[in-house]
Amino acid sequence: MTANSDLPTGAVAGSSPLDTEPDPVLGDVETFLQTALSQLEPDFAERRRTGPGRPRVLPTLCLWASLLVCVLRGMSSQLALWRLISQRGFWSYPRFAVTDQAIYKRLAQAGTAPLEQLFAQISALLAARLAPYALGDLAPFATEVVALDEMTLDQVARFLPTLRNVPAGDRQLLPGKLAGSFDLRRQQWRHVQHVTDSLQNDKVAARDLVADLPAASLILADLGYFAFAWFDELTAAGQYWISRLRQKTSYQVLHVYYQQGDVFDAVIHLGAYRADRASHAVRLVRFQVGTTRFAYITNVLDPHRLPLADIARLYARRWDIELAFKMLKRHLHLHLLWSSKSVVILQQLWAVLIIAQILHALQLEIAQRAGVGLFDVSLALLVEYGPRYAAEGQDPIEVFVRQGRDLHFIRPSTRTQIRAPVIPPESLQPLPADLVLTRTPRHPQRKCGRGEERR
Repeated sequence: MTANSDLPTGAVAGSSPLDTEPDPVLGDVETFLQTALSQLEPDFAERRRTGPGRPRVLPTLCLWASLLVCVLRGMSSQLALWRLISQRGFWSYPRFAVTDQAIYKRLAQAGTAPLEQLFAQISALLAARLAPYALGDLAPFATEVVALDEMTLDQVARFLPTLRNVPAGDRQLLPGKLAGSFDLRRQQWRHVQHVTDSLQNDKVAARDLVADLPAASLILADLGYFAFAWFDELTAAGQYWISRLRQKTSYQVLHVYYQQGDVFDAVIHLGAYRADRASHAVRLVRFQVGTTRFAYITNVLDPHRLPLADIARLYARRWDIELAFKMLKRHLHLHLLWSSKSVVILQQLWAVLIIAQILHALQLEIAQRAGVGLFDVSLALLVEYGPRYAAEGQDPIEVFVRQGRDLHFIRPSTRTQIRAPVIPPESLQPLPADLVLTRTPRHPQRKCGRGEERR
């Protein structure tokens, strides 16, 4: 990333929070954004033109700030961004006499590096603030707990000349997908990347998503990531993981901890045949609720460290990342792409992710301070009403904590409650000390096509 210099003076009229570096108040999202942007000011500053042409009227800092404000206020187009800058003004910025085409050109030329840098900085600020509120009861034996998944972006409109003759529904209209790892304890995006091929198999980006995780982290992933080689690689790297068991997967039972009726807890080797088998032994747990059978596998072999019921409850928290994706599309309007140009799509994506980080942090802090479950706090109503209370000079966090139940901002969550059997610890058969838990693997190379089972 290149650092800019020489911010033009006089671009901001009057006293601005960007100049005074106020204390970051998380409840007022726009004030929090101003504080974070002020700390990045040297990197956002303008480079003065050295050649011919008119100097830029609109400071880079204002351009990126306006993009974030548009996302936060629910605006849905580049044209709305231009109106905010040129006709309405925001914060302490004056209105800038620029054309809509000038804004479009600036965005198309700017790239995403400044927004990625801002995402990283805001994530660091929020991590420090959320430390007292982190959900430490989630797999306390693990250093971190994350969920992996991918989300396909919606089709772009056929406005560009190169797209006008493309049939509706053609894959050329898909701008790719977002692959991410989501921190379940802090409810924060930990790592995100854009994948240009919307049909690329999930496993291709998986290694990048976990590369920065500390050892002994717990990774929750759906069947799109199911692969013997992937499981062996994570185990060898000192990471923990939980997955569902794919149907028709062969295995060999090495030791049974517990078996009674439909409840089963055992150590197995994945792959019963020489042609396809994993190296490291894993644990298989099964149980049935009504007519539904559940089967999970994990490399946490000790049932005292991770009981069967905890495996089921933890895997159910993988749905947190699905809800985080839903927030991006539905509540922050990522389903309405502002442009067909890839660079503008990515700028919108990073702006949405920045706002999402802050709103997820608000939800977690409110839940912990109010003494309720995380999902008892309505994220949709927080997105809708939080900015309104801030605009009225009220702290949305305080409003939600003190009046949330009366205003139905806090209400019982409708998420499915996992009913898993509890195995008495004294009923578990100890693992034999001489049991061999590794073997020579065979990982045949398979094509990662879109026909593979995902869930």
